Amino acid sequence: MDNNTKKILDNDTNGLLTYEYIANNMGSIDEDMPELVDNMILKDRTGQFVVSTARYLNAIDREKYAASIDLLVKAAIAKDRDHVYLSYLASSLWGADYKERAAELSATDDNFRRIFKRLYPVGI
Repeated sequence: MDNNTKKILDNDTNGLLTYEYIANNMGSIDEDMPELVDNMILKDRTGQFVVSTARYLNAIDREKYAASIDLLVKAAIAKDRDHVYLSYLASSLWGADYKERAAELSATDDNFRRIFKRLYPVGI
C-alpha cells in the first residue's frame, strides 16, 4: 500500500473507505491485510463495516483470512452494543441454522459463544 493510500485511509471516518479499499483491491492486498484490519477496527465505531468486512473475507476464503476474521469478529462483539449486526455475522459465519447448533458451536468456538450470549442472553 502506497503512502497516498495510507493517508486517505487514515482519514477514514467510519470504516467505509477501508472496506471499499479491501473489496476493490482483493487479491493484491494480502500483505497489507493486518494493517487494513487494524485501521478498520480503529475507524468503525458501530461495528457495521467490521462485520461487513468479516463476512466478506469469510465468503472470499475463510481459511486464508482466518486471523483477520477472528480479529474482526472480536471487534464486532465489542463495538455492536445494540446487536444490530451480530445476527448477520452469526448466520454468515456459522450458517442459517446456527441457533439449532448453538450448544455444539458454543463448545468449540469462543467467538460464537460470545455472540450467541449477546443475541440470546437467556442462555443456551
